[in-house]
Amino acid sequence: MAFYENYILPHLINVACGTKPVRKQREKVVPHAEGRILEVGMGSGLNLPYYDPDKVEFIWGLEPSEGMRRKAAPRIEASKLTIEWMGLKGEEIPLDDNSVDTVLLTYTLCTIPDWLTALQQMRRVLKPGGKVLFCEHGEAPDESVRRWQEKINPYWNKVAGGCHLNRPIPRLLHDAGFKIKSLDTQYVPSTPKFAGFTYWGYAQQD
Repeated sequence: MAFYENYILPHLINVACGTKPVRKQREKVVPHAEGRILEVGMGSGLNLPYYDPDKVEFIWGLEPSEGMRRKAAPRIEASKLTIEWMGLKGEEIPLDDNSVDTVLLTYTLCTIPDWLTALQQMRRVLKPGGKVLFCEHGEAPDESVRRWQEKINPYWNKVAGGCHLNRPIPRLLHDAGFKIKSLDTQYVPSTPKFAGFTYWGYAQQD
């Protein structure tokens, strides 16, 4: 299992999360990140081309998977942005209170086991007035799709690195003490509906 998680799974996630429709979703969110940024679940560095370098002071890249960090290395080396890896889980953010201007979440909340603790940690380190930018797939609005999500989820979770298909993203943010200020949704084109319903926007501390 360790071989799969460290070598096979990072490649699969990099491909699945780097399709053209998904890249378009990233492009809607990432350029709004500014200041001192915490990217939770940095993965293989797929967001790096979409940051606006004129807005970015510094990026902390939180990513627990050694395989994903290894996959990201060439992108980080080619980037002109200042990036510091933190090889920890989302539930463990070793930053000071009120030290981050922007938290960035892209296709991350689906995989964090203790999502509430993780979001509360993000809330702790976020400065007053700071933003959580998010682009996440999750629970679909159509009952027929939700039924498929519920059926597939136990198996999907095991092969997709702990990914949950049906997390209700707005509710998770609300329960952690955030207020959503902007929210858009759609089924991402060319993606299976059970995995393609996507929420994006930004939230702030309630």
